[in-house]
Amino acid sequence: MKITWLGHSALKLEGSRTVFIDPFLSGNPQAALRERDIDRADVVVVTHDHGDHLGDSFAICQKTGAVLVALYEIGLAAQEKKIKAEGIGIGGTVNVSGVEVSLVPAFHSAGRGGTAAGAVVTMDGRTVYHAGDTGLTLEMQLTGEMYRPDIAFLPIDGYYNMTPRLAAKAVELLGVPRVVPIHYDTFPQIRSSPQEFKERVGSRSEVIILVPGGTVEI
Repeated sequence: MKITWLGHSALKLEGSRTVFIDPFLSGNPQAALRERDIDRADVVVVTHDHGDHLGDSFAICQKTGAVLVALYEIGLAAQEKKIKAEGIGIGGTVNVSGVEVSLVPAFHSAGRGGTAAGAVVTMDGRTVYHAGDTGLTLEMQLTGEMYRPDIAFLPIDGYYNMTPRLAAKAVELLGVPRVVPIHYDTFPQIRSSPQEFKERVGSRSEVIILVPGGTVEI
């Protein structure tokens, strides 16, 4: 599986299917891809309905016919726009064309659905954990135990979610072999240090620091 960080919290997963997670591209000064340039998507996963996560998800689904997977209330909103959607709850799992998506706990606010979620995506025998926006929570230990992700994408901005110090503790709880810091430096308010995060994680996990448009293969 090839994973591209598109900037902020947006990911593109490529394997037997093409999956986008939190595709905030329009209005994202870091974005390595624009919605108008996307011509293929099979699944779009949204962790919560804040604009910097919901982003261009509806537009991508309308353009490509992709299935949206999100919390129930976001799914309803998508269906009202004639988008194919699977609206599930935290703890729920759905399989869309061979892509298995589970929503897991995240400690963060939201409008529709009332809360945020993290997302676990399994495709081609590989599992990715995208934490969405979350504070540090012991729930991460269960996420690591129950889903065994091969790689985690964790926010480190320290204003809306975890500081590098807290995100490093999240790595310990998850027991994940590889981790990529996300959700930082997009705007002045969320300046943070991926290098500090890497130093705090130490030998517990391989920390991969990407630039927008950078990729990792698992």
